[in-house]
Amino acid sequence: MSPQVAWVALVTAGLLDVGWAIAMKYADGYTRFGWSIASFALLAAFVFLLGRALQVLEIGVAYTVWTGIGAAGTLMMGVLLFGETLSAPKIAGIMLVLAGIAALKFAPA
Repeated sequence: MSPQVAWVALVTAGLLDVGWAIAMKYADGYTRFGWSIASFALLAAFVFLLGRALQVLEIGVAYTVWTGIGAAGTLMMGVLLFGETLSAPKIAGIMLVLAGIAALKFAPA
């Protein structure tokens, strides 16, 4: 796998992580069968892609990017889908996470 493909796999894994968190919320403690199955499928998919990306990418940077996508994406989807609040401190926190990801991604090896 080339580094470019590994980055695509990593970003996709991050987006699937967001989908997994949403499916878990809708699964309501794994009491709703369809959403529970979706949650397990999304979990398997993102773990597979993350594992493939880690074959090529540095673990520190890759894991940080993956968790950042998951954190920022899940926060935004919580606001959009579940009416959660988006306050100035939450926005600042996500901006710090994204700035940290960018710093790690573009730091010299």
